[in-house]
Amino acid sequence: MIAARILIVDDNKTNLKLASDVLAFGGYEILNASDAESAQQIIETSRPDLILMDIGLPGMDGLTFTRLLKADEATRHIVIVALTASAMKGDDVRAREAGCDGYITKPIDTRTFPAAVAGYLPVRA
Repeated sequence: MIAARILIVDDNKTNLKLASDVLAFGGYEILNASDAESAQQIIETSRPDLILMDIGLPGMDGLTFTRLLKADEATRHIVIVALTASAMKGDDVRAREAGCDGYITKPIDTRTFPAAVAGYLPVRA
């Protein structure tokens, strides 16, 4: 079975490394980007199965980037999960309204994170 390809978009190097290491240990193929622009380039060349999207990105924020991806015929099928420290009331609603398929709060719990992510992955035939 081919490992799912997950793109993690986060400008915080520590969060990016932790999430990447935990998921790579779980057998996933991991791609990393620190902003929307570099993520866009990765998406064009390596279609991920799932994107973990930080909301507070420099330049274009994660919700704006999610709206663009979900509005594009070529990328709207990609599952996008907001990965954010913004755990204020209503943030999950804003993430879903922007087109996110799910919502995971930071800091991540390394024991439950892989299962939470796996729950969002599309089932492969």
